[in-house]
Amino acid sequence: MDFHSFNLHENVLTGIDSMGYNNPTPVQQQAIPIILEQKDLVACAQTGTGKTAAYLLPLIDRISHANYDHTSTLILVPTRELAKQIDEQVEGFGYFASVSSIAIYGGSKGGDWDQQKRALTTGADIIIATPGRLMAHMAMGYVKLDKLNHLVLDEADKMLDMGFMDDLLKIIQQLPKERQTLLFSATMPKKIRDLAQQILQNPSEVNLAISKPAAGIDQRLYLAYDNQKLPLLEHLLQEQEVQSMIVFTSRKSNVNQIVRSLRKMGFEAEGIQSDMTQEERERALQGFKNKQYQILVATDILSRGIDIDSLSHVVNFDMPQDAEDYVHRVGRTARAASTGVAITFVNEKDMHRVQKVERLIERDLPKLPLPEDFGPGPAYDPTKRHDSRGGGRHGGGGSRTHGGAGGGQRRNDRSKGPRDRQRGGGKNTEPTERSQQQPAAQAEGQSQERVPRKHNNRNRNRNRNKSRDRDNSAGSTPQGGEQQNS
Repeated sequence: MDFHSFNLHENVLTGIDSMGYNNPTPVQQQAIPIILEQKDLVACAQTGTGKTAAYLLPLIDRISHANYDHTSTLILVPTRELAKQIDEQVEGFGYFASVSSIAIYGGSKGGDWDQQKRALTTGADIIIATPGRLMAHMAMGYVKLDKLNHLVLDEADKMLDMGFMDDLLKIIQQLPKERQTLLFSATMPKKIRDLAQQILQNPSEVNLAISKPAAGIDQRLYLAYDNQKLPLLEHLLQEQEVQSMIVFTSRKSNVNQIVRSLRKMGFEAEGIQSDMTQEERERALQGFKNKQYQILVATDILSRGIDIDSLSHVVNFDMPQDAEDYVHRVGRTARAASTGVAITFVNEKDMHRVQKVERLIERDLPKLPLPEDFGPGPAYDPTKRHDSRGGGRHGGGGSRTHGGAGGGQRRNDRSKGPRDRQRGGGKNTEPTERSQQQPAAQAEGQSQERVPRKHNNRNRNRNRNKSRDRDNSAGSTPQGGEQQNS
């Protein structure tokens, strides 16, 4: 089967050929005919299976035939990176069909707003937007979606995880009820099915490889204390033939420290996280795509929706909080039927999450031993939950101790109260990272209450906290979080 089998507009087929697409993927084979019939659709497929083209191609075909004089299509996405990627694909697929698109997302430059406003006022065939930024434009009264024909929710599970449910429903309430609605998601929990029931009409369903990493991924787990992780990463980099690698961490505070360590090892590395300006993030991502950097260190902001070809390795510097996030992280490699290596470091606090991943992907993950000179790592016990009061006290490093991005950060955090940490993160904290930091902060706050405190110590700690707050406020980046500035 090839794309000519779908009887697409000849200009769309020319765009497909120019983009180098040959044969449709399974999700494209099943979804494109349904969308061409103008039916509502719920599609579940893992990242990297080609679901963006699965809805773009039939929608561009429809626009080519209908010759609309209004904005016909709205695509809602969780992150600005995904909005930009889809906009680029519309430009490629729709080039010969003369289909126009606008990407609407938050940014640090004041000129972005004016540019987006002019584009929205002028109009375009397709709007690709993050919910928060689109809501802000809609509140000004110049966004015209009263004749919308097609609505797409891409990465719907991620949008709900990031707290966009209310924004989504408010946007959808302002759209015509007579429309085609397409919902694409990598996972299909109950909240997604509930949303689909609210906004879709008699939808068809496509379910492919729900939350299963690609078969070509060599998945490996290492049980390691936090102070063993950087030496272990160095050891593995010396053994592996790394063409391009992403190192994922759930804590954005780790990004710069890991980047510095990688550069000391002689690797070209760059980091990307939410405290960076939009221009800095785009420059780092583009440099990685152009092979300027061999290794990119990133928070979960990159785990979904970014199309990076020829990625040979993925490293989870720490275990993702959710099993679905593990699938999205490792899904960055072994794309398009290639092979790749996914390595995950699991400390003593995160072992219970391994069991959740194994249940989700329906297979056991190999737990490999640490190198001989590293000393023992934590014993694998997925039933035991680590007591946060004892965090960071394990030596475990053998003859090769290290500051460790994870361990060093927690030692600093223990000297702060929960309120200080919240000030330090401010609005820049990504939702997925904030959800990981809050339980730790609460646990530490409880343990502090058990410690008898003398009057002098209380005053001394108060002075330290005031000084630290001043340092944090002076060094923070005045950029809104993904959810607010999207």
